[in-house]
Amino acid sequence: MSPRPARGSPSWEGLGESTLVVRRFFNGLPFWAIQQKDALSRLTVPQFTTLCGVLVVILGSLLLWLPWSHGQPISYWQALFTATSAVTVTGLSIIDPGRDLTGFGQLTLMVLILIGGLGLMAISIYLQGFVQQGARLRRRVDSGEKILDQFGVGGVGRTFWHIGGVALGLIVAGALLLFLLGFAANEASLPRRVWFCLFHAASAYNNAGFSLWSDSLKGIANNLPAQLVVMGLIISGGLGYRVHAELWDHRNWFPLRWRRLDLQAKVVLLSSLLLILVGWLGLLLYESLNSAHLSFQDLSTSERFWGALFQSVSARTAGFQTIPLGLDHVSGASLVLLMLLMFIGASPGGTGGGLKTSTMAILLAATASTLRRREDVVLLSRTIGTRLVVQATALVVSSLLFISTMVLLITVGSHQEFTFLETLFTCISAFATVGFDVGFLEKLNFWGQLVLMVGMFVGRLGLLLLFSAIVQPFPKTTLVRYPREQLTV
Repeated sequence: MSPRPARGSPSWEGLGESTLVVRRFFNGLPFWAIQQKDALSRLTVPQFTTLCGVLVVILGSLLLWLPWSHGQPISYWQALFTATSAVTVTGLSIIDPGRDLTGFGQLTLMVLILIGGLGLMAISIYLQGFVQQGARLRRRVDSGEKILDQFGVGGVGRTFWHIGGVALGLIVAGALLLFLLGFAANEASLPRRVWFCLFHAASAYNNAGFSLWSDSLKGIANNLPAQLVVMGLIISGGLGYRVHAELWDHRNWFPLRWRRLDLQAKVVLLSSLLLILVGWLGLLLYESLNSAHLSFQDLSTSERFWGALFQSVSARTAGFQTIPLGLDHVSGASLVLLMLLMFIGASPGGTGGGLKTSTMAILLAATASTLRRREDVVLLSRTIGTRLVVQATALVVSSLLFISTMVLLITVGSHQEFTFLETLFTCISAFATVGFDVGFLEKLNFWGQLVLMVGMFVGRLGLLLLFSAIVQPFPKTTLVRYPREQLTV
C-alpha cells in the first residue's frame, strides 16, 4: 500500500498526466535552484556586476512600463531607454518624466537613479558576498584592500552602508535647503513641492541630470542660492566616498592638515577645482566674444557669470541646464570645451561617469615626465607605477575608439543628415553619462537610440570592467615570452 499523503500536503494521485508533469517540475525546482546558485558562485566580480546591471535595467523598464507608472501611453522601448538612462545616471530621455510618468513612475525612476548613482558595482560586490557563501570577499571589500576604481565605477569604501548613509544625509540636507530657498515654489501643493525638492536633490547628488521640468533647471536661472546648493550636491557626489572619508577624518579638519590627505584625495580635489575653473572661465570667454548666439547675450552680467559656472560644474557628468545648449545657442568652441569636460568626467568612486579625473592626472604626469626625459612618472611628489600608466592609457584609447564607433554607427544607420559636432557631442554625452542634449535625441531613429543606450551602459560600467567580464575566465599567465624590439616614437 502506498503511504497516505500527510495532512496539508497535495495529493497527486488521480489528477491525470498533465498534473504529473507539474509534479516533476516542482520536484525539480530545488535541484535547479542549486544548479543556478552554483553557477552564480563561479561568476567573477566583473561578470556578476554586468549581469546585475542588465537585470536592474530590465526590472526597471518593466516597472516603468506598468499602466500605473505612466499617465501618458509609453512603449516598452521608451521605458527601456529611460530605465537604462536612469541606472547609468545619464539623464538622456525620450519621454518627459514630469509629464508622462505618474507619482509611482517618478518614484521608480528615482530609485533606479539611486541604484546606479551609489554604484552598481558596489551593490553587486556586496551581494556577491552572499552568493558565494564566503566572507573573504566581503572582508576584503570592507577593509578597503580591494578597490575596483580602475574598472570605471568606483570602490566600495569601508562598507556599502556607510556609502548609503552619507548619500542619504546629503540628499535630505540638500532637499531641505532647496525647499527653504524657494525651489519649486510655483508648484501647486506642498507635498508636490517637497517631492520636487527631494527628486532633484537625489538627481543632482547622483549626477543623473533627470528633471521633472521639461526645460531642465532653467527655471532657477535667477535663484542663485538654489543653484549653489545643486552645484554643491553635484560636486560632492562626484568626489566619491573615499574623498569624503578623508575630508571628514578628524585629523584632516584644518587646512594646515593638507599633508595628511592621501594622494587620491589630493589629486581629486585639485583636478576637480582646476576643471571647474577652466570650464567657467572658458565659457565666459568664448560666449563673450561670440555675439551671434543667444544663450549668454540675453542674460545680465551676473546671470552670465553664474550660468557659466553652473554649466561648467554640470558638464562634469550631471547634465542639468540653466541656459539653452544647442548649435543655435552656444558657440562651437563652447561645445568643444563642454565635450572635454564631459569626457574627463567625475572622480573614481563617485556617482558620476566619464574617464575620471585621476586617469587624466596620471596621463598628464606621464606626459610631463616623458617631456622631461624622466624614467619615473611623478605626481605630487609620489611615483606612479607603470601598471597604472598603462592602464590609464588603455582606458583613454579604448574610450576614444568606442566613441568613434558610436559616431560611425549613428552616421551610417540614420536617415537624416547630422553635423559631426552634434553627433560627437551627443555620443560623448551618452558614453560619459552626462545627459546633455543639443536637440539631437528627438531626431534619432530606433537604431541611433539603440547605439546611445549601449553607449550609456558600457560607459557606466567601464570598458575595462566589461572587457574583464569577457576575458577573465581565460588563463592570465603563459610560459611564452617574445623577443623585445624597439620602435621609433
